[in-house]
Parts: sequence; C-alpha cells; structure tokens
Amino acid sequence: MSETTSAQRDKLLDDLRLVISDAEELLRMTAHQVGDDTAELRHRIQSRLQDAGIELDALQDAATAQVKAADEFVHEHPWKSIGIAAAIGLVVGLLVARR
Repeated sequence: MSETTSAQRDKLLDDLRLVISDAEELLRMTAHQVGDDTAELRHRIQSRLQDAGIELDALQDAATAQVKAADEFVHEHPWKSIGIAAAIGLVVGLLVARR
C-alpha cells in the first residue's frame, strides 16, 4: 500500500474517532436535560456510538491484515505480482483505448 493511501486511511480513521468522541461529549453536555424520550434517545445514541467504535476497530484490524497479506504475497512472488500488474494495466489500457 502506498504512503498516500496509508496516510489517507489513517486520517479517515482519526476523523471517525474524532466524530465519535465529539458525539460522546455532546451526550455528556446534554445529560442534564430530563424526560423519558431524551433519556431513551441518549441511551440509543450511546449504544450506537459504542457499536461504531467497536466496528471501526474491527475494520482497521481487517484492513491492516489485508495489507500485510498483500505485502507478503508481493515479497514472496515478485515476478507473479509484476505479471498481474502488467495484465491489469493492459486490460485497463484496452478499455480506455476503446472509448
């Protein structure tokens, strides 16, 4: 994975964590508001934020595992990787040339 793609992925994950953190802070700031509907809504939002954080961590772990697997494949089979990249480039070139 290129440095640019890795940096973009890291920035996206950081931004998502920041959104979750801001939403949690908003919930804390509105905790003094009373009412059954408000309490229920706050509870649902907290639950969904917690689920989103867990899913975000799982997504990051899965993405990291895929990148490592691709990196290992390229290092173990460099010529096969070059051939695959060349074939993909050829197909894309043919498709672009047809337009």
